[in-house]
Amino acid sequence: MNGSLAVEHSRYENLARERLWHWLDAVDAACNRFRSDTELARLNTVHDGPVIVSDTFALCLDAALESARITDGLCDPTVLESLLAHGYDRDYGELVDAVVAVRAHQPAPGIEAISFDRDQRRVSLADGCMLDLGASAKALVADVVADELAEFGGAVVEIGGDVALRGAGPDGPWVVGIADRLDLRGDEPRVTQHGGGIATSSIATRTWKGQGTTFNHIIDPRTGSCASGPYATATVSAASCVIANAFSTAALLLGDEAGYHIAQAGWSARLVRHDGRIDFVGGWPEERLSA
Repeated sequence: MNGSLAVEHSRYENLARERLWHWLDAVDAACNRFRSDTELARLNTVHDGPVIVSDTFALCLDAALESARITDGLCDPTVLESLLAHGYDRDYGELVDAVVAVRAHQPAPGIEAISFDRDQRRVSLADGCMLDLGASAKALVADVVADELAEFGGAVVEIGGDVALRGAGPDGPWVVGIADRLDLRGDEPRVTQHGGGIATSSIATRTWKGQGTTFNHIIDPRTGSCASGPYATATVSAASCVIANAFSTAALLLGDEAGYHIAQAGWSARLVRHDGRIDFVGGWPEERLSA
């Protein structure tokens, strides 16, 4: 994971960067599924008893389980087997130019396959269950770092396109550019926001090819297949980055009902259809173009 941030008071910039890298390193050591030495790698290979996990891993698992619960299971950390079946078995930088072999997939086992004793930090997985905590973990880092920095004034933290905001910047409310990719061109629409989180999920990027088909990294846990709904990109504004991330993922799986579910939960969204039409949900902030 990579991240960036800004703070209201420049004298806290060094502290802010230190806290950001502390949490990025800690979560990477706990949850990176592409490393063989992480807690996640161990958990995914041990199915004969509970594994004692660190406080950091427990925090990440909490975020993943909450993301599943608030989206009725659509933002599901147990979809790793389906991701692997679609060929996502290496870092995306290695995957993008490869043509992968694809095997049969099936519905995700769901969070019922996870046994988690929070007090004892003991986790065990049912047979056939493997976890991928990446999406909720990066949103969690953004929230945790922003919360820590809020003690010293306004802060905004961005991890992989997911943004946590607290307070205001030196010139007023934070301004966030909205895009479906990380390489901003400068002409993206912008919104202002004082707090909470903004997260974007997209099936227009992070794609790869296999057996003549283009796959994406958003897995529908109900089927084990890649997302294929009417929306290419979903951006959600919510009370936290973890919540926003969960609903932006779920929006790509909910089809035309996405806006209803997001509004019913009390959040707002910007949903972009494959043909470029945009649906605004709830009190989505007024947009203005970048200068």
